[in-house]
Amino acid sequence: MPKRLLIIAHAPSRNTERLRDAVVAGAHAPEIEGVDVVALSPFLTTPEHVLAAQAVILGTTENLGYMSGALKDFFDRCYYPLLERTQGLPYALYIRAGHDGTGTRRGVESIVTGLRWRAIQEPLICRGEWRENFVDECRELGMLVAAGLDARVF
Repeated sequence: MPKRLLIIAHAPSRNTERLRDAVVAGAHAPEIEGVDVVALSPFLTTPEHVLAAQAVILGTTENLGYMSGALKDFFDRCYYPLLERTQGLPYALYIRAGHDGTGTRRGVESIVTGLRWRAIQEPLICRGEWRENFVDECRELGMLVAAGLDARVF
């Protein structure tokens, strides 16, 4: 039975859509066969989506030094329904940060620590002015997580 990778990404601009789409494309790499990929807006994600997943990639913008309101809304709605049911869930995080992303990272990590989710790599922080290599880095993130899930590394 295939594993499910859930990508929960806030993409309010064309560039953040490109980052989300790159994560999805990486997760769909042809050599990865045993992973179903589901990508949703944080506003549309429910606890049931998370419970059906074996790994999650979170994507957010940096908004006033914190995660996007959309990702915060997801956590506000889903935290307690997931609290005792998703311990150890592997996750990765990418942040599109106009500044340094520190507060955004700290905010997300404090919530996922409470959920007892397990980071499978350091967060990818796409800092500063837009650079095209952000797209490649996001594609690599999607491929890494999906390949690890496919290989049952986590």
